[in-house]
Amino acid sequence: MDVARSTQAARRAPSLAKRISPPPGDTPSGDSPSGDIPAPTREQILAFIAESTEAVGKREIAKAFNLKGAAKIGLKQILKEIEADGAIARGRGGLSRPGRLPPVVLADIRSRDRDGEFLAVPAEWDAAQGEAPRIIVAAPRGGRSPGRPAPGIGDRVLLRVEAEPGAPGRYGGRVIKVIGKNKAEVIGVFRAGAQGGRIVPVEKRAQGREILIPPGQEGKAEDGDLVSASIEHETRFGLPKGRVRERLGSLGSERAVSLIALHLHHIPHVFAEATLAEADAVEPARLAGREDWRDAPLLTIDPPDAKDHDDAVMAQPDPDPANPGGFVVTVAIADVAAYVRPGSALDREALLRGNSVYFPDRVVPMLPERISNDLCSLREGEDRPALAVRLIIGPDGIKKRHSIHRVMMRSRAKLAYAQAQAAIDGHPDAVTAPLLEPVLRPLWAAYEALKTARDARGPLALDLPERKVLLTPDGAVDRVSVPERLDAHRLIEEFMIQANVAAAEVLEAARQALIYRVHDEPALEKMRALGEVLASVGIKIPKEGALRPALFNRILGMVAETEHASFINEVVLRSQAQAVYAAENLGHFGLNLRRYAHFTSPIRRYADLIVHRALITACRLGPDGISPDVSVAELNQIGEQISAAERRAMAAERETIDRLIAHHLADRVGASFQGQIAGVTRAGLFIKLAETGADGFVPVSTIGADYYRHDEARHALVGERSGETYRLGDRVEVKLVEAAAVAGALRFELLSEGRAGAAGAPKGARSGPRAFKQGPRGRPAGIRTSGTRHRGARK
Repeated sequence: MDVARSTQAARRAPSLAKRISPPPGDTPSGDSPSGDIPAPTREQILAFIAESTEAVGKREIAKAFNLKGAAKIGLKQILKEIEADGAIARGRGGLSRPGRLPPVVLADIRSRDRDGEFLAVPAEWDAAQGEAPRIIVAAPRGGRSPGRPAPGIGDRVLLRVEAEPGAPGRYGGRVIKVIGKNKAEVIGVFRAGAQGGRIVPVEKRAQGREILIPPGQEGKAEDGDLVSASIEHETRFGLPKGRVRERLGSLGSERAVSLIALHLHHIPHVFAEATLAEADAVEPARLAGREDWRDAPLLTIDPPDAKDHDDAVMAQPDPDPANPGGFVVTVAIADVAAYVRPGSALDREALLRGNSVYFPDRVVPMLPERISNDLCSLREGEDRPALAVRLIIGPDGIKKRHSIHRVMMRSRAKLAYAQAQAAIDGHPDAVTAPLLEPVLRPLWAAYEALKTARDARGPLALDLPERKVLLTPDGAVDRVSVPERLDAHRLIEEFMIQANVAAAEVLEAARQALIYRVHDEPALEKMRALGEVLASVGIKIPKEGALRPALFNRILGMVAETEHASFINEVVLRSQAQAVYAAENLGHFGLNLRRYAHFTSPIRRYADLIVHRALITACRLGPDGISPDVSVAELNQIGEQISAAERRAMAAERETIDRLIAHHLADRVGASFQGQIAGVTRAGLFIKLAETGADGFVPVSTIGADYYRHDEARHALVGERSGETYRLGDRVEVKLVEAAAVAGALRFELLSEGRAGAAGAPKGARSGPRAFKQGPRGRPAGIRTSGTRHRGARK
């Protein structure tokens, strides 16, 4: 790459050198009698460096001015003098003027701006030159090149940069190469000391590796603050030294624990003033141009603590004599597209966020509250614009046809899941009693028909209860509960799935580009790994032809009433591919559907907003749809961005729950818990607690007094002398030894004995190196946790 760049510089440099070279007969004094061209003047060199669009060094200057022989020696001397005077600076990107960046820069991507472009800063910058310049890194259009990783926040990249005219300190950049993650930046909690302080990293993998902050490098940080720091100096012995770059906030209470995840994952959580101003200026949508559905018995069914309501449902018997026993099912979704127009400040920030993020102590919404909790929330008794799908369902649950409508609706009631379920079960309250026969009974009857078709379709039937962390008013963890799974939940989910399928079918029929929700089938490697895990508990993968969800459902059925049920459900989940957003349709393996798009949650998912706009355009429902000439490449780029935002949100939510539970359990060090072995490695065992679902680690150095080998084939640790075996999926009792709340990490000791077995490792087993165990008093070097947990989704 360097050779090619030098060649390009040599090709471009003569014309630049020609413009700044002195005219014939006006050359500097000291011309060489041998005919060598003299070295350029100081001013010519500075002008060449300033105007060059390529990396500049001594070789590039010599080629540009055709210098040879003694003239090169003169150039070297001039460069030394200019550098000594501080007129030029030398860096990895070549020579540059002080305070300015060279054409090629090694930089760290820190965040995104309000337009969704990446913002980077130079990896090396002398603070004496002032504030580091900002580089706007344009995301590659049309998707990334095959085999080349796309840049992301936290990446270190090689950039080609150009100064933006009229904007001092601002540059535009184009990615030449993604180097990798910037390991020099650390997010941690600052602990003040008599001389400077220390930073305790918040990431699990960095636990036990504190950073020393010398006096004067603390910035504005105070004890207990969450900070961003850079490692400035590392040695083989002793703590690395660093400096505080930025104070991110105070961690004075448990309610601020989610602040760690927000900054660690670079999640935007403060709306720009322009976005808020635009939201405040929005006028409520009018009936004009919409169908009037305000008398329809639509109602919302949500969790009791829901603040925004983006879907309403209703069902009625189909009066068409050609469909006896059938139903007309209606799903109305908040019309966010009426308020969030393409290219607006609201739209840019919604794309930047990608989705809402839900923590036990706060919600980081995709849209400002004026939009999400007011104008677009389908409040009871208030007129609200909606985009609705009307489904004609046969008595067997098979959809016969569907239609899309842009309407004005008025929700008849706001119900909680348990409230609606209680009414159906014969315990209506004052709100649900008048709704029971005319509204709720038809809903459940339509669901029974749809359920018949769903069972025949055979989607993946994982049973993974979602644990919910409940907080006290002051932000402390009260308890961890597993909400009961009701038919009311399943009803709403099935209605939403049917609406999503209908949206995708309408857009495909209209040949309108869209963003699909795609879920590919499991990879071969994951299937092999699943087979090994199942074999370790005595189950063989049933032989099937094509890979289908029914195969996994048969496996889950085999363990449904055994002690391995919850564990195997987790393992089957891990074997699945990750669902993503894309403009090309790959189908949805888990739901066993040929086409699927997210349409039902535009308040909290940007993908749904894109689908809404596409439907408005395809069905000619107004001028605020998607651009008719939008390309598949553009939609793929959006799909990549919002898929990354979804993964970011899931990781942040999971880690926040880990930290809250670790904080909650810190007062119970020494207590015993029931759990299950969720992972086996050479280093030890990962344990999932039955009570809270928390993950922790048992270091191998604390397991008995024996040589233990890692039997990869059996997913077990096996004692060499005793044959005692700890196997994946085994139920065990553990004692909590340590809880690192900041990292969300737990360390346990085993109280249960392993399975009895013959001494010695199994014949032919792939075993790791043996290690002598110190017994229960041995202490590991650090804490590790598995970090794998599924967070269920409502729709």
